[in-house]
Order: sequence, then C-alpha cells, then structure tokens
Amino acid sequence: MNKIRLDDGWDCHVHVFSASAATLAGHYRPATRGLAEIETHAAPAGVGHLVLVQPSVYGCDNAVMLQALQAAPGRHRGIAVVAPEVDDAELDLLHAAGVRGIRFNRVSPVGRSADPAEALLSLTPRLRERGWHVQWYVDRAELAQLARLQAQTGLIFVLDHLAGLMADTPDTDPAWHALEALARGGAWIKLSGWYRLNARPPYALMQPLIARVATLFKTRMVWGSDWPHTSLDPTDPLPYDATWAPVLQALGSERAEAVRSDYAQTLYR
Repeated sequence: MNKIRLDDGWDCHVHVFSASAATLAGHYRPATRGLAEIETHAAPAGVGHLVLVQPSVYGCDNAVMLQALQAAPGRHRGIAVVAPEVDDAELDLLHAAGVRGIRFNRVSPVGRSADPAEALLSLTPRLRERGWHVQWYVDRAELAQLARLQAQTGLIFVLDHLAGLMADTPDTDPAWHALEALARGGAWIKLSGWYRLNARPPYALMQPLIARVATLFKTRMVWGSDWPHTSLDPTDPLPYDATWAPVLQALGSERAEAVRSDYAQTLYR
C-alpha cells in the first residue's frame, strides 16, 4: 500500500462499539471496539482521520460515537442517526463534536424501516443551517427515489457501500440511470463494503464497477474500510488494507490517494 502523510489520510466509514451500551433487539450484540483500536490499525496505512458512522444497533442513541469524537477533539468526524423531533441543542452538541451528517439505513434489520422522506423533509432546514449532508445505506432499487428526494431537498447525499451495486450488477441495470441523476445532482459515493456486495477478497470483481462509478462522480468519492466488518466472522479478521486494494487497482495510485485525502477533506471539512 502506498503511504500518505498522516494528516492527509481519511477512512470515511468505521464504527465504534461499547459492549456495555444498550442495543436494539433483533440484531447483533457487538463487542467493545474502541477508537484507539481503529486508530492503531489505520496509522500504518497513513490514515489519521476517521469518519465514525453511527451503527444501526444503537438507533438514535449516539452516545458511544459522541464519546469517541470528544476523546480526540477536531481530529475525526461523525455521522449520526437522529429522530425527526431531535432538538437543536442535541444537533449543536453533535456538530461541535464533529458530526457532519445524518444517516438513513434501509438495509439493516433494525434500521429506520419506514419511508424516510417525511423525516428528512422535516429535518431539512436544520440540516441545511449546519451544512450537514445525508448518508444513505439502501438497496440499489431505491436509488431512483433518492434522486427525486435529493432534487427536492437540495441537500448533499452520500451513498454508502457503492450505492448498493452488487459485484454482478449488469451494465444495463436501471440503477445506473438513477446513479447518473444522483451524480449530476451533486451526490457523493463511498467506495466501501465490498463483502456486502457479493464480492470476496481480493475483491477484483469490484474494480470495473469502481472505475465506472469514478467516471460519474469524479472528485466526489471517498473510501471507507467499514471496520470492524460487522457482517464478517470476527475470528477471521479482514486485514485493514484489504478493502483499499481494489480502489488502488481501479483508479491508480495518484487518483486513489486523492480519494483518501483531498476529496475526503472537502466533504468532511
């Protein structure tokens, strides 16, 4: 793996967990995986900044993520999950800690299962005031709806895990048309989550999809390791750089490093 300066490297999708924190029923029970652990994994790769994404198991209780952000003031960023009725004081607290967006998870068994449009529309003015974006984890069949919602709200959308494009997604899939509309509207995409997309290490099947996505999103791409890989066997850990390798192969070193530094800094400033 190519080395980059510590201050430049961003891993834009990780999670932190505390085994003592209350979780929602019907999903996995996480072990403690703290900020110091992921920082230790990331540092040898030249990654000094992390985006902590609120895990679905904690619902709208962002306390574990918030505590981690406050432990390293100004260094990392966060993506929260909030209820439509969240008060401004909580939003301001999250913003001060480094939160720069909210997330809707339409895939997890305990994600927000209802149509998120009403919730998002009620939150839109306050998200805009704070310069926050909206991160989406969806099946690719929902991309057309997201394109319409992005146009309606005027907010920046960020698409988790390659927008749900599976390794075997054909070039003729309708999702590509929706993805083009999202890209034209200013959306960003996360190059992450390959094992969630029917791919196996070394994830070579993802390279053509990454290359095509890059032609659409240009400088609006970020990379995330998705550490600690909650969908994989914890007794067989995935090497930290394994999810970076297909990005490097698909884009080449210069552009790949821009994804992990310059592009990320623009989104999470």
